[in-house]
Amino acid sequence: MKDSYKTIASSSEGFYKEKGSKFISHAYPVNSEEEVKQHLDDLRKRYHDARHHCYAYLIGVDGKIFRANDDGEPNHSAGDPILGQIKSFELSGVLVVVIRYFGGTKLGVGGLIHAYKTAAQEALNNAKIIEKTLTERIGIHCEYPMLNDAIRFFKDRNLEVVNQELMIDCKLWADVPLSDAEQVREEIKNYHKLKLI
Repeated sequence: MKDSYKTIASSSEGFYKEKGSKFISHAYPVNSEEEVKQHLDDLRKRYHDARHHCYAYLIGVDGKIFRANDDGEPNHSAGDPILGQIKSFELSGVLVVVIRYFGGTKLGVGGLIHAYKTAAQEALNNAKIIEKTLTERIGIHCEYPMLNDAIRFFKDRNLEVVNQELMIDCKLWADVPLSDAEQVREEIKNYHKLKLI
């Protein structure tokens, strides 16, 4: 299983104009279909007078959660080209919405495919692409005299302590890449006077 994926750091926008029709594109980082719905609701309110709100999203490292929606445009002329751009950029955890204001001239299916693809591409070109690593939070429990050993344990593995509770007994947590999690858990179990939380 992969433990990293490319996504966008924050929302971005793009714009494309063809024969009077305006295509306004928005890209968002998303982690769930609930977030997708919220962004769609917000954009439908913001652009309430637009003819179409076409979109596509892809969620999850394996890309198993995805959807492409043509919102009244001819079948496969809007959502699929948008989804194609998300895949072309090799992204996941991304929603792209393209809002169309009709300009009075029909573009034909080929023209629509080009317009929606280009508008989606513009939003993604304007986004900062980052790599995210899927992690598992793993904790160490120890007595206070062993605190330095616990800190060194994480530091020696290039893991940053993300949370700690320091009292007579100490607890430290680090986010470990999924591909390393099992090995780190075993090493903690085998380390004298450190306990896995």
